[in-house]
Formats: sequence, C-alpha cells, structure tokens
Amino acid sequence: MTYTDKENKFKRYTVTTALPYANGPIHIGHMAGVYIPADIYCRYLRMMGENVLFIGGSDEHGVPVTIRAKKEGCTPQDVVDRYHSIIKKSFEDFGTSFDIYSRTTSATHQKTASDFFLKLYNDGKFIEQSSQQYYDEQEKTFLADRYITGTCPICGNERAYGDQCESCGSSLNATDLINPKSALSGNAPVLKETKHWFLPLNDYEDFLKQWILENHKEWKTNVYGQCKSWLDNGLQPRAVTRDLDWGIKVPLLGAEGKVLYVWFDAPIGYISNTIEHDKDSWEKWWKEKDTKLVHFIGKDNIVFHCIVFPSMLKAAGDYILPENVPANEFLNLEGDKISTSRNWAVWLNEYLKDFPNKQDVLKYVLCANAPETKDNDFTWKDFQTRNNSELVAILGNFINRTIVLTHKYFEGKVPEVNELNDLDKQTIEEIKLYPEKIGTLIETYKFRDALFELMNLARLGNKYLTENEPWKTIKTDKERTATVLNISLQICANLSVLMEPFIQFSAKKLQNMLNLNPLKWYESGNISILKAGHEIKPAELLFERIEDEQIQKQLDKLEASKKENALNNATVEPQKENISFDDFGKMDIRVGTILSAEKVAKTKKLLKLTIDTGIDKRTIVSGIAEYYNPEDIIGKQVSVLVNLAPKNLKGIESQGMILMAENPDGELAFVSPVKPIKNGGTIK
Repeated sequence: MTYTDKENKFKRYTVTTALPYANGPIHIGHMAGVYIPADIYCRYLRMMGENVLFIGGSDEHGVPVTIRAKKEGCTPQDVVDRYHSIIKKSFEDFGTSFDIYSRTTSATHQKTASDFFLKLYNDGKFIEQSSQQYYDEQEKTFLADRYITGTCPICGNERAYGDQCESCGSSLNATDLINPKSALSGNAPVLKETKHWFLPLNDYEDFLKQWILENHKEWKTNVYGQCKSWLDNGLQPRAVTRDLDWGIKVPLLGAEGKVLYVWFDAPIGYISNTIEHDKDSWEKWWKEKDTKLVHFIGKDNIVFHCIVFPSMLKAAGDYILPENVPANEFLNLEGDKISTSRNWAVWLNEYLKDFPNKQDVLKYVLCANAPETKDNDFTWKDFQTRNNSELVAILGNFINRTIVLTHKYFEGKVPEVNELNDLDKQTIEEIKLYPEKIGTLIETYKFRDALFELMNLARLGNKYLTENEPWKTIKTDKERTATVLNISLQICANLSVLMEPFIQFSAKKLQNMLNLNPLKWYESGNISILKAGHEIKPAELLFERIEDEQIQKQLDKLEASKKENALNNATVEPQKENISFDDFGKMDIRVGTILSAEKVAKTKKLLKLTIDTGIDKRTIVSGIAEYYNPEDIIGKQVSVLVNLAPKNLKGIESQGMILMAENPDGELAFVSPVKPIKNGGTIK
C-alpha cells in the first residue's frame, strides 16, 4: 500500500511482533527493535481507517526460562508467570496498542501448536533422523544448546553458548565449541544418539528463492541479504523437536521426554493468539489472500520468520505468507551490547519509576535512534539532549508559544484568517505535504525518517512564528497577528494528528489543550481543522527539561551493574601446588592490633602501620591505602605474618606482613578474628 493508493488490495492487516522470552523484564533494545516501530505502523493504519489485528505475546518455552528457573530455585512456570505479568504491564504502561497480548503456556496455544505439528506429521512433511547430541552423564539429560558453554572458535571468548557467541555474535553449533562444558554439572558432556523429527527445509529451497529473491526485492537490504546468504549456501533439514522436560509435549507415542523445539512452537503463537482473540473468524487473518501479513522482529529472528516459518506455513498448505519482514538491527547501550544475563540494560518497568509519565520521551529517542539498517547506540546523554533540544526547545516551545499568545491576545479563541501574504501561502502549501510525506515513510517502514519529518513540521511552525513576530505586530496590526496565530494554531492541530502514532500521550494532551476530538490521518494537511471562534484551553507544558543529576543517576546505576557483573564473572585464582604440613608450620601468624597508621609520602598504595603483635610493637608497610583510610583502622585487629624476613620499602624497614583477602576484582579486606583475641594469639 502507498499513501495515494485509493484501491488498496488488502482488506485487513495481520501484524505480529516477536515474542519476548519471559525470563526477564522488557528492555529498550526490545522496544527500539520491534515494538515501537510495530506500534507506530498499527496506529497509523488504524488512523487511515484500515482493519488491523496487532498481535503480541510472551515466549515461555525457551531454554532461557529453564536457566532462570534453575538459577532462582523455582519452577519454569513460576518464572513465566512472574515475567509475563511484568512484560505485559510494561507494554500497557507504554501504551503499546496490542489487540491481544497472550502467552505460549495458554491452553489455546498448547492445542494449536500440537494440532499444527500433527497436521504436518500426518501429511508426511517431517523426516525422522537420529543424531549425536551432547549429554550430561551426571545429570542424565540431553543438553539444550544454551546449557553448553565453551570457547568460541571464531573469537576465543571462553563463555560462548552452544548456539551463539554473545561476544562476536556468531551463530554456532554446540559441537563447534572448544572445551565444551555442561552448564548443569560443569562436566564435559558426551555425544549420545537421540531421535528427532526434522522439517526438510531443502525441499522448500526453490519456492523460497522465487518468493523472496524474485518476488520481494523491496525488502530491507539487511533482511534480503541474510536470506540470500542462507539460500545461496543451501538449506538443511532442521529439527522441530528437542529432548527437554519444559515445553509442549510431542503428541506422538514413543516421544516421551521430547517437546516441540521453541523455534517451531513460538511462531505458531501468532496463530494461537489470533484464535484466542477471534475464535470464530480467525482464519480470515491467516488464510484469506486479501490480508497483508507483516512480521516485526529483530535481526536475530530473520531466518526463522523469512525461511523457517514460511516453510511451515507452506507445508500446512492454506496459509498466507508475510508480505514484509521489516527486521531491525541491534540497539547497544553506552557502547556495549545489551544483555539480560549481565543486567546491562534499561528496563522499562524501572525507567517509569525514575522518569514517571515520560513514556513519550523514551519512545521518541528510541525511534529517532532506531537501528533500522545498522546497529545503533543509546546513551543517556543523547537521551537528555534530544529531550531538551528537540522535544522541549522545538516541539514543546512552538506549541506553548502559540497557545499562550492566543490566550494573551484573543482570549483563548481561534482568531479569523485575514489577507494572506506570500509567506502564509508558502507555509500552507508546505503543511499540505506532511501527511502524505510521513505516511509514505511509515508504510515503507522508515520510521526514523518519518519522525524526522514530524519534527520538521514543528520546525516549520517555529520558523513561521519567529519570522512573523506576532508579539510585535499586535501593537500595530491586530488583523495580521490574527492570521499568524490562526495558521500557527492550525500547525498545532496538524501536529496533534501526526504525532499520534509516535508519541500518543503527548498527542492526546495537545488535543485536550486544543479542545479537539481525535481525527483520522487524512483529515490533516490543511488549515481548516480549527474553526474561527473555537475556544482552546490554557497551555500546559508538553515536555520538561531533564537535568544532569537525573542522567548521572542512570550512569551510576549502569556503572554499579558493570562492577557487579565483573565480580560475578571474575575468574577465581586456581589452587597453588600442595605444600607439606611442615612448610605451613614454619609460618608464625599472630593476631595484632593496629596502634597507628599514616600514608607513605609520594605513594598511592602504601600505609605505614605500627602494630602490637603481643611479642613487640613493630612497623609494617602495607599496600592497602586504596581501600582503607589511616584514621579508620586504628584499633583494628588483624592477622600478621611475624616471621617474614624484614624488607626495605620506600626507606622504611617493614617487619612482617598483614594478611589480606582479595576479591576477584582486586578489592582487599583484612583477615580478622570474629571476636577479640589477645594480641600475640597464634593462627593455626
């Protein structure tokens, strides 16, 4: 569809969004990559009068769910119940306009997925194959790819998973890993034979080449290119079942202990959610040729939605295929890849606690920085700059000035338009272009450009208002002032319509100020939305400045996350070689009390300590100045190796050594008795 296509061949739109794993909250990477563009698209289509079904839901059968459950010591069902609720509420709080947001543990989905599998099985679409898969002999279970870690053969990352290296982004097979280990027991797994059902993707290769490479050259280059690469390399049969105890059971005799593989199960969730929403006429959304199917996903799901799922739909026989799959690339955070496991993310539920009622600010920034053709980066400084310099200084400033001046000069009523000059006529002609310009960009999935054009309309308004200076003309030419403010108010009214797909809370607030009911998209693009004499309400600030302190708080939170993750993932030093009891017995370790402490001149790390060892009072130089202030440790009992040979440090003879414990990140702490001990007491 194009904006000017009056004979649209599609009667309805089925729009799906990738199902997020219910193993953690939703974060800004999810929103920028999938849900914000999908929501913009659906809101726009509805404003164009189109019939839209917008589908979302939680993916609750992935291995990440079982990993989270094991880590937390609870059941997978406990995990998905908790996070499905958190995710759903986050979408609701951000105003994501799903027609249904369901889940893959629902009874409807269980039946739909089982029935889909059985249809393909009964139609002979699967092949049975035995293969060698990793098995944990201690835990007596086959290992899903995410339960296997090892060294990436591409980049050398020692914490790569059996399906992907999160360091370099390479897709892997578990058997590619160097020194693989089971995440369950820590042992090296063994290869063991197991039987599964496979979808022979190679049977659909010719169909896919024609359908994608010939018929859909308009797809985004990142999507088309990835599909072409897979097809050029040749497709192989892909397993649709897995040896797991969490998921939809394979509905066949002799398939005990096997479930539907999550990549097969999850996209069927789009269909089951449609059935749950519209049980009696769900098929029109999936089987009628005048329905347009669009999948919004991230780049890691391109293969599944462009090659695997279409092959499943083709095998089933009577389903429509996606007209487009406008996948985005990844959004990074402060120069680093967003990671749930490393807690390196901005979580939506936490964002709203720190920035209440600022959903539109985040949506605006994420759309403006959308990773549409390449990976992009979110930084808190850019978030602040875009809010203060664009939303506040351009959009909010224009609207506020216009409404305030209307109340000041015309008692809050839309003034009459009088004689138009050339600048007025030029501005009016430009206003007419924006609905089609923005609409066409939305329809071609260029949401970042569409948002830029929306802001250009606000820039046009600011420029028009500034050049005409109604605060000056009111003194000499009230009719001219009336014309300028009328046209400025019409720009505000147009903005209230065209803002709605992008920042709907602010659009609604502006409509309320203008005392204006919601309009259809095609009702914009003119200067007759507000009639002369129409009364508007007083101005309210649409946006407010974000201060440095608020941004620093977010940066501090990320820094704390980074330190915690480094500590959790730091490698513990391996055990040293064994020593004899006699070797240990040679060390004389005593409890002593620090009597005085001072920094050693011209050093950063050294403190000069006087310690009562119970034997004597001696001087010891210790490298602990980064972790302890001298005045804070006087009177502290510590452990002292008293029979260490004296050593000269910075001109001071050090007569012994303080024993310290060291965290993997290098932080030092005293080894002290838990209750007072007489100085000179021995440590054995």
